[in-house]
Amino acid sequence: VQLQASGGGLVQAGGSLRLSCAASGRTFTNYAIGWFRQAPGKEREFVAAISWSGTSTTYYADSVKGRFTISRDNAKNTVYLQMNILKPEDTAVYHCAARDRAGFSWTYQYKETYAYWGQGTLVTVSS
Repeated sequence: VQLQASGGGLVQAGGSLRLSCAASGRTFTNYAIGWFRQAPGKEREFVAAISWSGTSTTYYADSVKGRFTISRDNAKNTVYLQMNILKPEDTAVYHCAARDRAGFSWTYQYKETYAYWGQGTLVTVSS
């Protein structure tokens, strides 16, 4: 499956952005999708994930819980990350990734379990 992330940009603290992850190739509905981010000089970290179509269970990192919302539109083969109340520490390159179902509910936060990655989109939050 091929993934294309978009929607990044420059926003002031307290503002909002919506990232999109468009998928093509294999059957999109069979895959769980995760968002990860990487700030300069830091490790890539988990942000949010959503399970495959039919269940759409969502998971969030504690740092974004209550501010970010992940969702999927299977008709458009797209997963969204709505980001509200953005903070300067949210500044990073955001990547979307896809994986299969095996063990998802207890390994969703580990980037090593995702087989397919899109290029990143830069989010910059100014103070």
